[in-house]
Amino acid sequence: MTEDLAGSQWYDGEAGPLVRPYAMTGGRTKPGPTGVRFDLIALVTLDKAAPGVEEDSLLGPEHRALIDLCRSETQSVAELAADADLPVGVVRVLLGDLMELGCVTISRPVPPAQLPDERILREVIEGLRAL
Repeated sequence: MTEDLAGSQWYDGEAGPLVRPYAMTGGRTKPGPTGVRFDLIALVTLDKAAPGVEEDSLLGPEHRALIDLCRSETQSVAELAADADLPVGVVRVLLGDLMELGCVTISRPVPPAQLPDERILREVIEGLRAL
């Protein structure tokens, strides 16, 4: 994203973006009216069938940057924040907007408590090797 802004009046080479985070989110600190909270490891996938992803005038440049980052592959919230060079809180609010518009889907990883026991996995691997 910084390459796009490098020549603009809203980017300073040493300071970075000159737009404050609250301006990007319209002063909001929580994603959408549903109050959804995105974990750092929640996976974000672009919905290719989403209506108006390309022509939606309601989307700001930061929304579009997140859409572009999701276009090639599913990414975590933390990866999106790092790649877009935006604070995680801002990314969460923007993702809430995109989710409400139907542009992205969010999937949560399986909690460690619900994963199979390591002992069982090792036994399966040993059984496969024995074949």
